[in-house]
This record gives sequence, C-alpha cells and structure tokens, in this order.
Amino acid sequence: MPSALPQRPHIGVPPIKCQGIKTKLVPFILSQIVWQQTSDATWIEPFLGSGVVAFNRMPHRAVLADANPHIIGFYQAIQQGKIDRAEVQKFLAEEGETLRQQGAEYYYTLRDRFNQTASPLDFLFLNRACFNGLMRFNSKGKFNVPFCHKPQRFSQSYITKISNQVGWVAQRMTGKDWKFRVADWQETLQQAKPNDYVYLDPPYIGRHADYHNRWNLEDAEKLAAIAQQLPCGFAVSMWLENRHRQNEHIQQCWSNLDIHPHQHFYHVGSHEKLRSAMTEALIIKPGYSHALE
Repeated sequence: MPSALPQRPHIGVPPIKCQGIKTKLVPFILSQIVWQQTSDATWIEPFLGSGVVAFNRMPHRAVLADANPHIIGFYQAIQQGKIDRAEVQKFLAEEGETLRQQGAEYYYTLRDRFNQTASPLDFLFLNRACFNGLMRFNSKGKFNVPFCHKPQRFSQSYITKISNQVGWVAQRMTGKDWKFRVADWQETLQQAKPNDYVYLDPPYIGRHADYHNRWNLEDAEKLAAIAQQLPCGFAVSMWLENRHRQNEHIQQCWSNLDIHPHQHFYHVGSHEKLRSAMTEALIIKPGYSHALE
C-alpha cells in the first residue's frame, strides 16, 4: 500500500485584511525559521499588519507592534474581551442590512463615524466593505478608501466567516503573554534580546502608499542596517522579483544573509492583469534557517 500523502497544515486567517497579507506564505515562512523558544524568549513583530504569521506561529510570549493604531486597537479589543465573536456577528448583521438598504451613502456615513470615533467594530466593517480590501489613510490619518460598490456584501455566510475569524484570533490569544503596541519599528527593535526572534514584514518599497505612514528606500536601508545588528535571530519578508523587475535593494543590503525564494500569486489589484506571479524572498540571519537546497 502506498503511504498516505502528508497533510498540509491548516492555516488560520485573521479578520483584518491588508496589502501584502502573508496567509498563503505562512507555511513557507514558518517552515524556514529555526527558533528554539525558551521560557524568557519573545517573538517580536514591528510590522504586525494582519497578524497572520504571529497567530499561526502562536508563541507563548510576543510583542506585536504596528504604526497603525487601528490595527492594534482592534486586536487589543479582542484580547481584552471588548469584542467577541457574538458581538461581531450581531454588529455586521445590523450594519450590513443598513448598507444593503442605503448603499454607498451609508458606507460613507459609517466611514465619517469611524474617522471621528476610531471604533474597532467600524474599522472591521470598513475593512471588509471598502474597495478591494485596501487600507489607506490620508495625511490627517483619516481612512479614505472608497466603497466597493457591493451593497449586499454582508451575506449571512460572509458574516459568519468573519465572526469565526474573530473567534479564532481570540482563541489563539488565550493564555498567551502577548503585548499589542502602537509603536515605531525602531522603538520595537530596541527591545530585542539574544533569545528572542524578530519577524520583519516591512512595506514593499515602491508599493506602499498611505497605509498609515510613508515607507521609502531610505527607511528600507535603515531597517537593513539596524536589523543586521540585532542580538537575536530574525527573518525578513520582501518581494524578490516579478516578470517586470527585480528588487535591487535585496542585493545591495541583504545579500550576505540566507535568501529563500518562494513564488506566489499577488492578489491585491484592481484589475486581473495586475494580479500576477511574484517571487517572495524570506531573508534569514545565518544559523536561524533550515539548510538551503
């Protein structure tokens, strides 16, 4: 009898969507990282984003930071029990029905409300009702993504899916020493100790526009210099190449490290032709990765 094929690990999906989310890359990322977590060791992410890597890695101790206060506020609300699966189900059902009846007008009313109150539930609603799942803020820090033109978006199955994702995240947090912080990446990296592990998922150079702050080549070069002085292991997610160009920044600033390539499909884009294959690089400090093939 032939042996059974190994099962692919189940990858949980968080409720927040954002550009560059690593859901489909999580198995690859976690399979390449070598880290023996000790009782005093901490998993550190200065660019949390959706949180998909941390939620699936599920370390006992973690510092999960981001410059976007709404992402951090949302996950803090779940951690503190201010938001749970049942409340999300009820909220999205009520607001989704109003959206169905009133359409875009209500979306912009709710967007104005969020920009005044910063409600975590409104943030979730906008994140799932806005155009193409984008997360974008203007120079004053106001969410400014337009409506997706789908007033019937919040079907019962869609609401259940999002509510279950909230419940999954809450379950992953239970019993864990996780600190969610609004912080600059440099401030977060200053906390790293020898036994810790740092996962870096910085904005893509040239693609990042108003996520909540700017990111340019100078920022990327500063990150490369500071990261390579860390006392602990680290890994960096960064695009390597697509059919049009290569990321020269990797060769210039990261070439002395272990570089693991992995091709995947880039899903964020307003048109199908923009959603092409991308080769991602996982850049790892030598000694903290599985052997390169």
